Amino acid sequence: MIEDVTPETVEALFRRGDGSYLCARWGRPIVPVVFGVEDETLGILKGAIEAVVGLAGHKMAETDAELGANLMVFFCRDWAELLEVPNLDRLVEGLGPLVARLAEAEANQYRVFRFDEAGAIRACFVFLRMDADMLEVPAATLALSQAVQSIVLWSDRAFAQSSPLGLANGVAVLRPEIGAVIRAVYDPTLPDVAQDDSHALRVFARIGGPQ
Repeated sequence: MIEDVTPETVEALFRRGDGSYLCARWGRPIVPVVFGVEDETLGILKGAIEAVVGLAGHKMAETDAELGANLMVFFCRDWAELLEVPNLDRLVEGLGPLVARLAEAEANQYRVFRFDEAGAIRACFVFLRMDADMLEVPAATLALSQAVQSIVLWSDRAFAQSSPLGLANGVAVLRPEIGAVIRAVYDPTLPDVAQDDSHALRVFARIGGPQ
């Protein structure tokens, strides 16, 4: 059993700020595309996504029948740059007001999830503004963090106090308990989406054994 994991700690990862419980996983293979980075960083980011998808036991694909790509990662220096991306306003409803809110809050990252009729994740849009703080983060660390936060719909408070990553010999790695939760959430006997906190008990029951 992973140390320090309890049903309560699992539940907290999916208990939202409004008190509701919501956990959703991808209901289709993930097809990533990255905009605004050099080839070296592109390879690092896609490698991190592949690693986390493999950890989950989920699948990737070359194309998504509906969107072409369904995990889109955008790097920018200024939020206003997003308004210049062709057709992005068709993919992200309310893009203009969102950009205004992000700029006012001086945010440096934001994720928008879209869901299918059953409630499973069908698309995720990741926006990263490379401010001074973000530029100090190693590319591999940034890539792994974004991959982890995109593989599951976590609570809006899940990582407010602590990162999903830790350090091992000075290198950023996924915290074992977070990796265990991801694996458990993708157990084929669990549903793609859950809104009852009994789901946390079912996830906890699947955490254990050799890691």
